[in-house]
Amino acid sequence: MPHYDVERLKAEVSCAALLESAGWTVDLRESTPKATKYRRGDGEIIIVVHRGRGWFDPTSVAKGDVLSLAQHLGAVDFGSALKLIAGLVAFQPVEPAWQRQSKSTSLAAIARRWSQRPWLAHGSAAWAYLASERAIPENTLVRAVAAGKLKEGPRGSIWAAHTNSSNTVTGWEERGSAWRGFSNGGTKALFVIGNDDALRLCVTEAAIDALSLAAIEDWRDDTQYVSTGGGWSPATADRITALAARPGTRLVAACDGDDQGDVYAARLRVAAETAGATFMRLWPEAEDWNDQLRQR
Repeated sequence: MPHYDVERLKAEVSCAALLESAGWTVDLRESTPKATKYRRGDGEIIIVVHRGRGWFDPTSVAKGDVLSLAQHLGAVDFGSALKLIAGLVAFQPVEPAWQRQSKSTSLAAIARRWSQRPWLAHGSAAWAYLASERAIPENTLVRAVAAGKLKEGPRGSIWAAHTNSSNTVTGWEERGSAWRGFSNGGTKALFVIGNDDALRLCVTEAAIDALSLAAIEDWRDDTQYVSTGGGWSPATADRITALAARPGTRLVAACDGDDQGDVYAARLRVAAETAGATFMRLWPEAEDWNDQLRQR
């Protein structure tokens, strides 16, 4: 069986994505922001809860997470469910109307929360996490802070800013020794670092990997190092398309060296072809770029 990170899959693929890909539709009249009702055919119903991470069947006792939902919908065993979910890593379901409305008014709140956190500072717990635990070189951290990309989160964690095509902060990746997530209410776009005019676009799955690859390559002048944060929102697709559409752009899928990384790379290949950019796949020598950096 291919190797899959089960917890990562459950974090990155929602029950809504699985249901929509299987032909289920949202019953808006009988849904709420906390419980979305999906229907298929005449009598099949699934309620999605816990912000897309849980589900239950109101006509039976069946419930669980996205992997159990895959088996409930017909995957013959756990391995088949894993393969199905891995294929949806980059799939972005259509958001119900109330989610679109709330996100359209949330950028100001996101900007306020971002502005209230301090910049990453030498000697702090967050700095130690990146420099010691993650082996990110000091000059890389200084450069990322100067670019306005890294702030200190709670309890020694770091916040890595995602920005849209207008360079507005839409959310941030949150990483720490015991925490991995994305800003509550934020939207994944792209974490972008490096030369703004560069036409080599290296796309990783996490900001720490983008920083690690930049350090490994000694910050190539012809390169922008970016992260999707493990997702593929409409804002992510728009930002990648805009960057890849520049004449002479080379889109580099610098994804993890595993099966899930291959799924992302396939999505990026399509994006490159659509935008008219050249494409290449770049594999780390370890499972991901931070692992490679730490092994040096």
